[in-house]
Amino acid sequence: MALDFPTIYLLPTHIDPAKLPELEAQIPTLTYDINEASIVLGKISNKERAKFELRRKNIQTEDIDPAPVPLSSPDTQTEDSYPPSKRRKLESSVSPRSARSSRPTSVSDGEESLDGDGLAGWENQTPYSTAREEDNSIVKVVKLSWFTDCLAQGSILPMNNYLVYQGRKIRKATSKTLPNPDDVLRRARQEGGDERPSSQGRFSHAYTSASQHPRTSAHPKRPPLVQESTSEHERRAHMPPIPDYLHTTYSCQRPTPVNPPNEAFVKELDKVRTLRKLKSDEIGVRAYSTSIASVAAYPYLISQPAEVARLPGCGEKIATLYRQWKENGYLEEVEEAKKDPEMSVLQLFYNIWGVAATTAKEFYRRRWRDLDDIIEYGWDSLNRVQQIGVKYYDELQLKITRREVEEIGQTILTHANKLRKGFQMVIVGGYRRGKAESGDVDVVISHPDTAATFNFVMDIVNSLEKENYVTHTLTLSTKNSERGQTPVAWKGQDRKAGPGFDTLDKALVVWQDPHWDKESSSKNPNPHRRVDIIISPWKTAGCAVIGWTGGITFQRDLRRYCKHEKGLKFDSSGVRSRTDGSWVDLESDEHGPAPDMLTAEKRVFKRLGLEWRPPEERCTG
Repeated sequence: MALDFPTIYLLPTHIDPAKLPELEAQIPTLTYDINEASIVLGKISNKERAKFELRRKNIQTEDIDPAPVPLSSPDTQTEDSYPPSKRRKLESSVSPRSARSSRPTSVSDGEESLDGDGLAGWENQTPYSTAREEDNSIVKVVKLSWFTDCLAQGSILPMNNYLVYQGRKIRKATSKTLPNPDDVLRRARQEGGDERPSSQGRFSHAYTSASQHPRTSAHPKRPPLVQESTSEHERRAHMPPIPDYLHTTYSCQRPTPVNPPNEAFVKELDKVRTLRKLKSDEIGVRAYSTSIASVAAYPYLISQPAEVARLPGCGEKIATLYRQWKENGYLEEVEEAKKDPEMSVLQLFYNIWGVAATTAKEFYRRRWRDLDDIIEYGWDSLNRVQQIGVKYYDELQLKITRREVEEIGQTILTHANKLRKGFQMVIVGGYRRGKAESGDVDVVISHPDTAATFNFVMDIVNSLEKENYVTHTLTLSTKNSERGQTPVAWKGQDRKAGPGFDTLDKALVVWQDPHWDKESSSKNPNPHRRVDIIISPWKTAGCAVIGWTGGITFQRDLRRYCKHEKGLKFDSSGVRSRTDGSWVDLESDEHGPAPDMLTAEKRVFKRLGLEWRPPEERCTG
C-alpha cells in the first residue's frame, strides 16, 4: 500500500542533477510550488542553511520557540534603561587592558556544502497521520534521509530525528482588497464588447470555491522569474561564450582582475554581502562571496540578466538583482538599509577596528547609537583594541595611497636590515593586488637563515617603537616560533578549523609617521594607520606571500582546492598532507630553497597544479 506522505517540496541543493529526476519520481506527493508544501525535503542538516534556502524561495520565517541568547550588559546599565544625556570624551586615555585579536577573518577548510549538526530539542513528533490538518503557516525543513528511511521501512517515521528547521511563515501585509464580482464582469463586458448577461450565481460559486480551498487559489502566486523581452531573447542566442576557467567552482583557478568590466555591479553586490554580515547571516555571506567572485571573473560587460544567470554561483537570484540594478541604478535592499536607523548604527559600529558584527549588535542592544554613547557609557567595557579603534575611528577610515604604503614598507625593511642584514620583504594585501588605495598595510618579511626569523617579530616592533613609528601594538603573536617555526599541525579530518588565515608570527600595530614640520604645528598632524607585520620562515615564505595576497574568496577556494583535489591542508605557515600530517615542501628544488620569496610563490602554484595568476588577477573580493 502506498504511504500517505504529506505534500513535499524537494530542494535540489547538493543533489546530483543526474539523480534528481529519479528521486522526484519516487515522491508521490511532490509539488513544484514550495508554498503548497507541508514538508520541505533537503540534503542539508544545518539550520542556517535551511533558512537561507527558504529565503531564496521568498519565504521569510520566524523561529518557533527560539532559544534565548544570553547577552551581557554593563553593570551600571539595565536593559530597559536609556542612557542619560551624553558628552564627548575622546581625550580619555586608553585603559591598559590586554590586547585581543582584532576582528577575525576566518578562512576555514570547510567544504562548499555548509551542512552541520541538525537542531536538537524539538518536540517529539508522531507519524504523519494528521499531517493534512496542520497549520499551513508552519514550514518544516526535513532531512532527505527521512523520506528514504520511510521508503526503506515501509511506514511514515516520526520526524523528531530528521527535523532541521521549523518556523512560522511571515506573511507580507497587503492593502489590496478582494475584487468585486460585479465590477469584474462589468469591465469584462465593456472591454470585450459582450453585453450578454452572465450568470451571477455561477461566478459567485466559482469565486467562493476558490476561497474555500487555500491550495487552489484563483490566482496562484508564482515564483519570481527573470522577465525577458523578445529582443533580449534574440540577444541570448548571441551571448559571448563562458570562458573555460569559469566552469570551475574554485576561484583560485580563474583570472579575476582588480578592475573588472562589471565593477559597478560587483560593488552593489558587495554592499548586500555587508548587510548579510551585519545580520550574522553566514550562509548568505558565503553565497554572495561566491557570486561576486564569479561576476568579477566574467571578462565581458554584462548586457542582459541571462548572462548573469548562467554564471557559476549566480542563478536567477543574482540575475534578478542585475535587472533591478540596471533599471533603477541601485538595489532595493541597499536603499532600504540606508533608511533603516538600526542598520546605519550597526554599520557605524562594525567599522570600528576590533568590533565584529556580533559585537556591533551587542552595542546596539545596549541602546548605544553613536560613538559618543560608547565613550560615555561603555568605555570601560571595551577591550584595548576596541578603545583604540574608537579613539582613532576617523583616521583609521582614511584610505592610504600606494606611495605611502611603499614608504611604510621600506621603513620596516630598513629597520629589519639594521637589526640583521639579509631580510627580504613583500608588500601584500590590496596593494599587491593593484588597488589604488588601501585600508591598511600588510607586509611579509623573511630571511634565508631560519635563526634570523625566530622571535624576530618582537625585535622589529621594539625598533619601530623606539623611533615612534609604532604608537600602539594591538596584537603580538609568536605562535610560529613557539612551535619551532614549523607549519601548523594537521590533527585529522574531524578537527574544527580555527579562526584566522594562519598562525605565523605577526604584529598588528597602529602606525604614525613621526616626522612633521614642528614650526607649523605642535601636534603631529599625520594620520594613524593600521599596519600588519608578518614574519615567515624562509622555507615556507611562498605560502605566506600567497596567503596574505589573494582576496578572501581566493583564499577560501585555494584551501578547498588543496583539500579536495590534492589531499593537502594549505596554510600561510606551510602545507601538510591530510593523510599523515607530514609537511610537504613545495618551495625547494634539487638546488635547495628558493632564491627569493617571489620565486617560492610561483613554485607553490606550479606544484599545486595551478596556473600562475599574478596578484592583480586574484581580486575575488
